[in-house]
Amino acid sequence: MLGRYSFEAHMFKKAIDTAQPIHDLLASRWSGRAFDPTRPVERGKLTAMLEAARWAPSCYGDQPWRFIVWEKARDEAGWRRALDCLAAGNKPWARQAPLLMLACADSVLTHDGSPNRWGQYDTGAAAISLALQAAAQGLMVHQMGGFDSDRARREFRIPDRYTPMAMIAAGYQLPEHAIPAELREREYAPRARRPLTEIFFQSTWGRGIHVS
Repeated sequence: MLGRYSFEAHMFKKAIDTAQPIHDLLASRWSGRAFDPTRPVERGKLTAMLEAARWAPSCYGDQPWRFIVWEKARDEAGWRRALDCLAAGNKPWARQAPLLMLACADSVLTHDGSPNRWGQYDTGAAAISLALQAAAQGLMVHQMGGFDSDRARREFRIPDRYTPMAMIAAGYQLPEHAIPAELREREYAPRARRPLTEIFFQSTWGRGIHVS
């Protein structure tokens, strides 16, 4: 059990080659594109995703993240306005997602009004907390940098102090037999990461971490 939630493995698994075993929840999370447009995200599952983001760590406990949420089933007009902010390469598959979100980062510390240079880092922590909770509930999340942030700011009246960081598509994955041909290559492409020694350093910059 993960808190009050059991892990629901609805997405098909993509094998990953880890240097050490990691928790199944972390291993199962991946950014698919084949969303099922017929299955809206239940209100309880959406609220749990937001609650997971709410409890992410942040500098001074400032919680600099703000998320705008668009549910196609509840507000199709707003959802379409959000969809129209996406880059051309993201729209064809993201239009199948019943849920879109925009993560924004505060540039000001609310407790004293000083610049918050950690706001974007902390917003990323909230976003991955949301994505992991989604995976635990059998949902798929895909975060996107490919969107028109200026358009999103205008369309949704985002204050200047907040930086639009990423658009997020969420929903259930299509059954494997229903994944369209144009998405199959990307959905089944192997997952890969740089080796630990290339991105984690031991004691000083550039000295690869000892792995044993």
